[in-house]
Amino acid sequence: MLSYLANPFRFMRFSKIAIPISFAAGLLMVAWSLYNGLFVVPPDEAQGGDLMRAMFTHVPSAWLCMGLYAALAVSSFIWYIWRHELADVAARAIAPIGAGYTALCFITGSIWGQKGWGAGWHNLILGDSRLMSVLVLFFLFLGYIALRAALETRQKAARAAAILAMVGMINVPIIKVSVDMWQTTTIHQPSSVISIGAPEPREEGSGMDWVYLQQLLWGFGGHSLLAAAMIMMLMRSEVYGQQAERALALKLEGS
Repeated sequence: MLSYLANPFRFMRFSKIAIPISFAAGLLMVAWSLYNGLFVVPPDEAQGGDLMRAMFTHVPSAWLCMGLYAALAVSSFIWYIWRHELADVAARAIAPIGAGYTALCFITGSIWGQKGWGAGWHNLILGDSRLMSVLVLFFLFLGYIALRAALETRQKAARAAAILAMVGMINVPIIKVSVDMWQTTTIHQPSSVISIGAPEPREEGSGMDWVYLQQLLWGFGGHSLLAAAMIMMLMRSEVYGQQAERALALKLEGS
């Protein structure tokens, strides 16, 4: 499938159909997740009462911002090794969407943390390993965007930004293990869905209840489809822009 879509003409045909379908399905899934999360599932007093309902946006956005950075790094690697132009177009489209979801992760996490921690994330970032590593992720997205805009030629910008994206990939697993491995440097709650490297095994039944997890999965699926649709839209815009530049260059050469 990926090799099929690597052809720009095939991608343009596919994305023309996939974008509206992804938008419609994504909106329905997010709406279903939010409706159930806000009005149906019971509040969990151990996680802030009704404020814990922010997790139905916070957790999917947290998962997605890490996934989007991984996609940015992979696209950059493909362009850096094989100079595949569509991979560079994809990386350039992923960066602003990833930055947006990282910001959404911070905002909703701050709302959720107001009661559970007694302060928002803006007061806790410098003293918390999880929040600091996510802040680094946000700056990596912004740094990628800034590099693409700052350098004079497209090739130089793509090369510098690709190196930044690949090097920054080391931060993604750090975000995941920061809570389980460095519990003394974080007040963020431990991972309740997937735990990596926890020093002690969890007690049976201590994971997230299915009534909450189900809505998180609906939300993650919906936000993933929305992000894919937005990325494809930006990619189509970039492809059209490149085609217009080439057409203009040929016209100027012929005149």
